[in-house]
Amino acid sequence: MGRLAQTDGLTEIQRDILATVREFVDKEIIPVATELEHKDEYPTAIVEGMKELGLFGLTIPEEYGGLGESLLTYALVVEEIARGWMSVSGIVNTHFIVAHMINAHGTQEQKDHFLPRMAAGEIRGAFSMSEPGLGSDVAAISTKGVKDGNFYVLNGQKMWLTNGGTSSLVAVLCRTDEGGSTPYKNMTTFLVEKTPGFGANPTVPGLTVPGKIEKMGYKGVDTTELVLQDVRIPADRILGGVPGRGFYQMMDGVEVGRVNVAARGCGVARRAFELGISYAQQRSTFGKKIAEHQAIQFKLAEMATKVEAAHQMMVMAARKKDSGERNDLEAGMAKYLASEYCKEVVEDAFRIHGGYGFSKEYEIERLYREAPMLLIGEGTAEIQKMIIGRRLLEEYRIAG
Repeated sequence: MGRLAQTDGLTEIQRDILATVREFVDKEIIPVATELEHKDEYPTAIVEGMKELGLFGLTIPEEYGGLGESLLTYALVVEEIARGWMSVSGIVNTHFIVAHMINAHGTQEQKDHFLPRMAAGEIRGAFSMSEPGLGSDVAAISTKGVKDGNFYVLNGQKMWLTNGGTSSLVAVLCRTDEGGSTPYKNMTTFLVEKTPGFGANPTVPGLTVPGKIEKMGYKGVDTTELVLQDVRIPADRILGGVPGRGFYQMMDGVEVGRVNVAARGCGVARRAFELGISYAQQRSTFGKKIAEHQAIQFKLAEMATKVEAAHQMMVMAARKKDSGERNDLEAGMAKYLASEYCKEVVEDAFRIHGGYGFSKEYEIERLYREAPMLLIGEGTAEIQKMIIGRRLLEEYRIAG
């Protein structure tokens, strides 16, 4: 293991967890990732291995059967997994967001019902906010929940659900028009239990997962739509039990999700650096290894600096959240920096590989198609810069 992306101040337990995950990635993920990705095949054996390691319950409190670890531990684990194959980290991420939302905002009954089975990986979560007609404009959500006695009837179409088919629990944001005077106070998160699979759901009448969306990269993990036609959900499956709080609950989930995406960017960038510096020491041109050419050394220096900077920013954002402080500024910075640097490091590694980087036989080809997803996942660079700018104006506002 090289000296890049080290984290000071970790406990012995955290170091042991990371060492175990790193070994799992090296032995069980990296050797099969490219083949599974090219086939767009769900990594069933890898997921079972993660269940055995307890990774689906990494941050769930011990009282519910989880490991009770911090956001920092989780982010560092995600960094290691993404180093092996980014799609696998996506399988864990949406599950983690839903578990975080239930633990932070759910009723006691909801925590008791869902968290133990989520910790064991028996229930896996998906997170549903986006729709076909909107991206970052959450206020424009049109999927609606209408109260009908002790139930709500949900109608609408959701988009870009990671784990949409394989999940058994989906946190769905809907408009309910009963929370307050602004659009943001008229949204509610519903916890929808379903049977994993595609097509019309056998246990939830009116709920359909049409099929996988074909993507440029980020393959293996299923990304889907979700169609709701008169789906009846008990009122006690409103997250937290009170309508109108959905937007703020979802934003809390997105905030920790941005740290996750930053961690994924760090992991992919680190793997690209590893591939680039290794290939540079094997390939010869003009009578010497290309690593001996100054131009390549400059490129490796820039790549390593970006890997290190992104990692430290991600660690800072996670620690800020773990301390109980507001971290939207740091999370936005970390997500923005890590995703942009990831794209640049991957492209530089691709350039170092020359023509071979364009071949599917080389791992860098896969990373080159995976990196763009990080530029848009959990909010685009433009959205991050809006968040950062607004928070900076709050912090540095002049009197008068």
